[in-house]
Amino acid sequence: MEKRLLQTLPSLSGEPECYLVYDAAVEAFAARLLSGGAFRGSLALEVSEQAKTMDSVLTVCRFLLEAGATRKALVVALGGGTLTDMAGFAASIYKRGVRYANIPTTLLAQVDAGIGGKTGVNLDGYKNMLGVIRQPEWVWLCPEVLSTLPLREFRCGVAELLKTFLLSDAALYADAVRFFSGLSSKKAFSEDKSMVLAGLSSKTGVFEDRLRDLIGRAAEIKEGIVERDLYETGERRKLNLGHTFAHAIEHEALRRGDDIRHGEAVAMGVVLAARLSEALGEDSTDKPWNDAPSARGLSAPSAHGLSTPSPHGLSVGSASLAGRLAADFAACGLPVDCPYPIASLVDAMHRDKKGETEGVRFILLRRVGETEERVLQPEVLLELL
Repeated sequence: MEKRLLQTLPSLSGEPECYLVYDAAVEAFAARLLSGGAFRGSLALEVSEQAKTMDSVLTVCRFLLEAGATRKALVVALGGGTLTDMAGFAASIYKRGVRYANIPTTLLAQVDAGIGGKTGVNLDGYKNMLGVIRQPEWVWLCPEVLSTLPLREFRCGVAELLKTFLLSDAALYADAVRFFSGLSSKKAFSEDKSMVLAGLSSKTGVFEDRLRDLIGRAAEIKEGIVERDLYETGERRKLNLGHTFAHAIEHEALRRGDDIRHGEAVAMGVVLAARLSEALGEDSTDKPWNDAPSARGLSAPSAHGLSTPSPHGLSVGSASLAGRLAADFAACGLPVDCPYPIASLVDAMHRDKKGETEGVRFILLRRVGETEERVLQPEVLLELL
């Protein structure tokens, strides 16, 4: 797999200065890249959400400074979305900006975080409050590097992939749910330290081809949206479906010392966004799924009735758009019930970078492929959800 990564990587021979910044967790892949002799230096970072701070960005900048990097430098970021966010941000501000490129090594980064040019870090536990939009020179998607990805991290990427398909294509969304839920039901993954991708090393390679296709389709959808709205003044904002909730959930988890990953928070956030859509009457009562068949033979949900939230958290209704999404995401192995009451998320929502004078911008889902923006004061959620 590492050999294939090297064989398909864009040539670096014409680059005057290359520097590799990578997640220490992918040391083996970094070693193979470095063996080619194209890099003048490298920096390994211990990556976590807690370490996604300006201190880490400054560490990268100091590395570049000590290595003698000039404004002709190309910084290659190898790792998941947290790493590419930090390395891209550092490259964007070092000497007022040098070029960077991404080799995302997680599914989440390959379908979302590594694409689009958003870079940044957290501030006092609030998600991505510091950063810039600066496009990478290139992004290289190599599904082979996912072979040793922990199962939990792989599923986090599934959440972002499903979210992307919800924004564009009902049939593609249903197909992806069938694929990933089918893998979970067949126990295609090991639950220990690493993930076993069924068929990835097989002679047929059917699984690998299907996964590669889904990754490519999701990346193409996001790339198209970004090209049409680079600085998120319009269409690109719909990529934030579920993220206003997700970022607040992540902040609350960090405050409490709980372990909730970004993709898991996104899964919860998408379901909550669907519940909010229903509560505001924004879902389509006639054809919410654009006549697409259910992923697992479920009938198209009605747009009636929300379950009563648990006093200890948020539960999801079953006969609703939110219920359909919850069933799909859960079938793919993702958590869908927020463990915190809405009241505990309000403060973080007020500080969200999508906040405006009138309130906070939420993306509502009318039907697959159709979203609507609504600016709300987070306090109204206490009555709606």
